[in-house]
Amino acid sequence: MEYITVRQAAERWDISQRLVQKYCAEGRIEGARKFGASWVLPACAEKPRDPRREKRPAAPAPVQTERGKADGVAGLMPLMNTPFLPGHCLETIAAMPDGAAKDIARAEYHYFSGEPELAVRVAERHLKDPDMAVRLSACLLYAYANLPLGQIRQAVATLEELNARADPRAPQLPPALLAAKAFVASTAAVLLHLPPPDGLPPAETCLPLLPPGLRAFAMYVQAHYAYLQGEYAKSLGIVQATFGMQDRVCPIPAIYLHLVAVMDYMSLRRPDEAQTHLLAAWDLARPDDLIQGFGEHHGLLGGMLEAVIKKDWPEDFKRIIAITYRFSAGWRKVHNPIAGHDVADNLTTTEFAVAMLAARGWTNQEIAEHMDLSANTVKRYISLALQKLGVAQRQDLKQYMLP
Repeated sequence: MEYITVRQAAERWDISQRLVQKYCAEGRIEGARKFGASWVLPACAEKPRDPRREKRPAAPAPVQTERGKADGVAGLMPLMNTPFLPGHCLETIAAMPDGAAKDIARAEYHYFSGEPELAVRVAERHLKDPDMAVRLSACLLYAYANLPLGQIRQAVATLEELNARADPRAPQLPPALLAAKAFVASTAAVLLHLPPPDGLPPAETCLPLLPPGLRAFAMYVQAHYAYLQGEYAKSLGIVQATFGMQDRVCPIPAIYLHLVAVMDYMSLRRPDEAQTHLLAAWDLARPDDLIQGFGEHHGLLGGMLEAVIKKDWPEDFKRIIAITYRFSAGWRKVHNPIAGHDVADNLTTTEFAVAMLAARGWTNQEIAEHMDLSANTVKRYISLALQKLGVAQRQDLKQYMLP
């Protein structure tokens, strides 16, 4: 019998490798065999049916506003702009009309579920798409998916191209497309902790022109930027206002909004409220395996993943940490040279989380209680961080930490 790998099955069925492994472990793929830590599947195996189709209400149809159709932004991050029910992400994509926008939605799913190789493969096909919204989406996904792959030249070149395309002096374009260009350029910059490109139109001009889901993610970008300026109360206000104005929740922007709220509350030393937002993000993300954002934000979450996710979801935590290592390695290679800020790259994720809290003035005992560690273990982590970074005092850690 001919066999295929988990990766080949994932590509054939357009799902994540983790989901294929889950199907194998549950005995839902006849003839699947395990060799060591890996599975192989019969080449003739069919994708198992999703039991959630029978247990959950039908997924809502993808939302597309008339203005979006008229102004040509239907291809701008369509999955991000869709209020699908948690657990129905893949079938929501399957229900979209065939075409470039559906391809972009697939690339979004691959990226947000921690499969950057597949995201790059799909997005790359649309880097020169004649539809500007599709092209902008492909560039954004391609740039960020290349970071965890260590393909920094491709990521930087695409980011530079996005900045070049962000020039608002293009009166021949409809206002919504100008807003789309500003949205993508500001997103690309702020998430690298870099200032937005010069010349972007004011947010108050662009936001009303974006469809609801993208507007929510643009508000996350605004909140993230306020956080980077140390304006934590302002950032929280943006998050709360965004949730208050929504009549339907788009899971992807909602996950990111909750995560920035965690960052704000941890900076304000209010861990109970931070935990509430972390669990809200987790409830939205876990049913569809949309865990990329947790790995991207690990260093900013103040040990909250270690305090909450590690204990109750250890296997998911391991995957998030793997995403963190891959993404942060590429992120630093772009951020550090441009920003002139040497964010530490030689600490483990736990050492980094402990050092972040120590740099913010938390005592060893406070860190220990928050992360469910002993005070001696915290002391050891701080000593290791100091030694690796070549500094003597814990206040010196700040120069190597994230804002």
